[in-house]
Amino acid sequence: MNILMISDVYFPRINGVSTSIQTFKAEFEKFGHRVTLIAPEYTGNDSHDDSIIRIPARTIPYDPEDRMMKSSNITRLIPQLKLHDFDIVHIQTPFVAHYTGIKIAKALGIPCVITYHTLFEEYLYHYIPIIPKQILKFFARRFSSSQCNQAQGIVAPSSIIVDLLKSYGVKNNIRIIPTGINSNKFETGNGEKFKADFKIPSNNKVLLNVSRVAFEKNIGLLLEVVNKVKHQIPEVMLIIAGEGPAKNVYMQKAKDLGLDDNISFVGYLDRDSELIDCYHSADIFVFSSVTETQGLVLLESMAAGTPVVSVAAMGTKDILTGCDGAKITNGEINDFCSKIVSLLKNQQAYEQTKLAAVQYAEQWDSATLADNMLEFYQQV
Repeated sequence: MNILMISDVYFPRINGVSTSIQTFKAEFEKFGHRVTLIAPEYTGNDSHDDSIIRIPARTIPYDPEDRMMKSSNITRLIPQLKLHDFDIVHIQTPFVAHYTGIKIAKALGIPCVITYHTLFEEYLYHYIPIIPKQILKFFARRFSSSQCNQAQGIVAPSSIIVDLLKSYGVKNNIRIIPTGINSNKFETGNGEKFKADFKIPSNNKVLLNVSRVAFEKNIGLLLEVVNKVKHQIPEVMLIIAGEGPAKNVYMQKAKDLGLDDNISFVGYLDRDSELIDCYHSADIFVFSSVTETQGLVLLESMAAGTPVVSVAAMGTKDILTGCDGAKITNGEINDFCSKIVSLLKNQQAYEQTKLAAVQYAEQWDSATLADNMLEFYQQV
């Protein structure tokens, strides 16, 4: 097949959408398919890939990580795109990429599919607090249903997203296709090197969270949990890997809680080196977000042999249900703390959970899930 993807985000902007696009694109190309991606241009992005069309983009106020492409710069590519004989357009994000993707699909006379990566009803009120939450939820649902009903197929990363989209009034074809991982990539890493590079004492018991440092990720709960865990395990350290608009707020909260010696904000890490070492430096991966449509980082950590303690909400339920490599918490501070402490203080249980984590991650094979996506493309 000849596939055209379009997205408002891609590397070097690090997030789950970028990872999902990269994973599927790589697997499709291994199978011999052609993939072209339209994505924003970022300052300082020197990497060159002929399969990626970079569109000049401006910065967004109050969100320095993201970029906004100009739609006219994309639509003027239509005559050029018509020469490529694309079979399908895959829209990855709901902003400029969505509306231009729909136009391109119509102009080329081919179908389009959308992956619903972001649960907006649990997201917007963190950024527009002056509008009541219920009103924002209503408009988020209308916005999502309108966009989904413009496409010929919808990809949902988890079962609960399918139920939500149907409740919104989405009528057309929805298929559950999560993003897989190449578990071999995470098998080996140098945790001790990572600790040395980031000046983390080698005797620390390390908890790790990898995510965008944003309010919807509920990282404040993790700070409260660490504050309680340290009374039983004083050498505990929480590493927060990522950047985002809430970072300064959480850094101040950590300081207010007296966690200067128990928290390390390490920023973005290179996915092919530093991040893998980081996973291997951790004793437990901790996750508190209740707005995920999937939660790939849970699988990545388990592939590295790092057990998980996490809430199971929204998309993470599909990953965590029936998983012996993770302990599910109800999200209350005491319960979160007790599950962390019990794992760290029971070596036999820890080793069993670690082994189960690796075995479980192997089931989420990226090649198999990419094949499912190609089958869906054919159906559409």
